[in-house]
Amino acid sequence: MTRERAEEHTLLSTEIVNRGIEPSGPNAGSRSFSVRVRRRLPDYLQSVNFKYVNLGYRCLINHAMKTIYLVAFPLLLVIVFGARDELWRKIWDEGSYDVATVVASLAVFVFTLTVYFLSNPRPIYLIDFACFRPPDDLKLSKEEFVERARSSGKFDEESLIFQSRILKSSGIGDETYIPKVVMSPENCTTMTEGRKEAAMVIFGALDELFEKCGIRPKDVGILVVNCNLFNPTPSISAMIINHYKMRGNILSYNLGGMGCSAGIIGLDLARDLLHANPNNLAIIVSTEMVTFSWYTGTERSMLIPNCFFRMGCSAVLLSNRLRDFRRGKYVLEHIVRTHKGGDDRSFRCVSQDEDEQRNKGTSMSREFLEIGGHAIKANITTLVPLVLPFSKQLIFLVTLAWRHLFLPKSNSSNVPDYKLAFDHFCVHAASKTVLDEIQANMELSDENVEASRMTLHRFGNTSSSSIWYELAYLEAKDRVRRGDRLWQLAFGSGFKSNSAVWRAKRHVNPTSRNPWADCLHRYPVRSP
Repeated sequence: MTRERAEEHTLLSTEIVNRGIEPSGPNAGSRSFSVRVRRRLPDYLQSVNFKYVNLGYRCLINHAMKTIYLVAFPLLLVIVFGARDELWRKIWDEGSYDVATVVASLAVFVFTLTVYFLSNPRPIYLIDFACFRPPDDLKLSKEEFVERARSSGKFDEESLIFQSRILKSSGIGDETYIPKVVMSPENCTTMTEGRKEAAMVIFGALDELFEKCGIRPKDVGILVVNCNLFNPTPSISAMIINHYKMRGNILSYNLGGMGCSAGIIGLDLARDLLHANPNNLAIIVSTEMVTFSWYTGTERSMLIPNCFFRMGCSAVLLSNRLRDFRRGKYVLEHIVRTHKGGDDRSFRCVSQDEDEQRNKGTSMSREFLEIGGHAIKANITTLVPLVLPFSKQLIFLVTLAWRHLFLPKSNSSNVPDYKLAFDHFCVHAASKTVLDEIQANMELSDENVEASRMTLHRFGNTSSSSIWYELAYLEAKDRVRRGDRLWQLAFGSGFKSNSAVWRAKRHVNPTSRNPWADCLHRYPVRSP
């Protein structure tokens, strides 16, 4: 078997399905089964791609060189002005001072500090965030989902059976939220219904955020909104500005079509805007409209999103103001973005399209796991140099260089245990199958993925806002301590995989303004 075929087989997994009794034919009455062969995620910890590690080290070195230059610069000037021993002897031993030398030294010191602080952007603080929790009358169990879908008359029986089967193994519980209109006989994928849902979830999250943080809408200088499929005119960001009567010089951006990883993309944009605009506040709104993306046809690949996506929205307040140093919960350390859209298979993996009856929907390729796995692997290997201790980085770099120089055909070089760099994990709650594969390939413990699994069980897949529901879960469980490092990992159409790393500035105490407040005692559940 060739090496290529061997690597291909390592990405395949088998599963026995459809056990039963043959109803008819020559084998009637005998037991039967079928074997499903599907691709699985690539091994993240083996066969490291050097180019992605190189990206991480390049970012790390660029940052480190600034500090090296600034430290070396005053030392060189001291050498130019005179001998180091003679300067210290004059200052400390004799007590006699050369005015010109002292003034020059102070000038160099002040100049160095000024350059250092100006060349390093101000830290970005996360003041607080809010996750919208819909009203209880929108809760829908899995059984009610199927029954109401049947009574709506929008689906044939085969489509209902398929969705019922997907729901049983989805990892979603019986308390997720769906707009009532999607289960009515009328058409729900209209601009009117999309705006109604947007107003409910977005204004609900922002109202809570403004109340928790004690700020006025006019205090906000930057607004970034991301919603994948629903992109009306005027935009959602304009809708927010109009509703809250925000100031006229606000910097507003509306991101569309960016998938489930758009929350971190919005975070990256807000960070850059804050670096360019000091003493400012920024809000990032992440959501998706279930009504506008609802599919009513018979194409199975387009029916899958119906089973997973649920109502949700997050609103995050960031600041780069010095006076918010004590007020902030977290400080942003790193953002790493990976985009595999240059590959045709990755580009077409998740796409919005129309079926033969011209019903609009989002289709998901059968290669989703494999393609997503390669994007996540590239993202992780880029992130590793930024988060590992220096000793671990050095060992990893030497081992990787040795393998590429002397053992080019070997797959023995492993990604170091990067999990030691993080205390908490917020992995996008896409589906139970995806979380199972990620946990196995990243060698994560049950506690590492608990927040993701419980978010999927309680709220479903809320798209780009899911990582914030997961962080809310960790806070509600009183697990975030001062100095803890959190990793948010999101992935979605494009295909993209993005990471954000936060450092907790203080112990985050649980509050009543949390979407988990009244149901936390039931979690974690054993079999989500």
